[in-house]
Amino acid sequence: MRSRAPRRFHSILTPAHLQALDDYIAAPKKLVLEDTFSVERLSDLFVTLPTRDGLRRPYEPPQLSAPIGPGWHLAFFHARTPESMLSEDGTDGAVEFGPPVPFTRRMWASGRISWDLKNPLLAGERATSTSTFGSVEKKAFDTASPMVFVTQKIDITGGSGTSQPSIVEERCHVYAADSVSRSNTPRVVNNIPPSADFTFKFTPTLTTLFRFSALMFNAHLIHLDKDWTQSRRGYPERLVHGPLAALMLLETVKFHKPMSQITHFEYRARNPMIVNQPLTFNGVWGSDNSATLWCVNEEGVVGMTGSVRLQS
Repeated sequence: MRSRAPRRFHSILTPAHLQALDDYIAAPKKLVLEDTFSVERLSDLFVTLPTRDGLRRPYEPPQLSAPIGPGWHLAFFHARTPESMLSEDGTDGAVEFGPPVPFTRRMWASGRISWDLKNPLLAGERATSTSTFGSVEKKAFDTASPMVFVTQKIDITGGSGTSQPSIVEERCHVYAADSVSRSNTPRVVNNIPPSADFTFKFTPTLTTLFRFSALMFNAHLIHLDKDWTQSRRGYPERLVHGPLAALMLLETVKFHKPMSQITHFEYRARNPMIVNQPLTFNGVWGSDNSATLWCVNEEGVVGMTGSVRLQS
């Protein structure tokens, strides 16, 4: 019997890369950020969101001491990092606990958020965000396209005097090597409902992307620089922010059921969403105080999926 030749793997990673990654994983990580949910910043967010800018229904300005709506915190708690310390692509590795080179291509992958409705954050309130290292998952390390999934756990506490967080979040970014080419074939997403109970249509423009980047203090060139996005990342145009799409899923629920109280939200990015392409945010109500959510472009490509649980 002929012996089978040993399987050969091709990887772009050197022993130095692997050692640097092991050192990165072993190092303790914690980031504490403070911010104020000022009505001025909330107003900036409101006029950026098509669900609240006054065009679909009368504009309602944020009210001092009113509870912070689901997902609004995504526009807060950014580090004040000098430009000289940002990555080449404008991202802030310190905030996302980014891994070492060659894993420099960052994408917002997925997340989950839970809200303590008995202990809400309030407009005008000072709050603290504490991020700690959740987990690191290595994928495809025996190929030419290795990836690292980094999850951070975020607790947000307000000024109510309690140490219990009002929001508990897990946020996952995926990092690939800058040299890895991307596929232009959209991923097929299964188990999408055949029809929606409620929808919200909106076209994110360059102004939308600029304003949301400004709100997040986010200089990632993939949202701002067309030439860089095309030449360095291989996309046809600038991309819609993952947190903006996630927030719009939540906003779509609140737009159609304003009195609903969301207790839990999970989401996953599926395909890139491109600037100036119309998007439809869809939802189907569940029988168990839940809703299934998804976002598609005009070609039916699924950009993001998610689900929420509502207070019974």
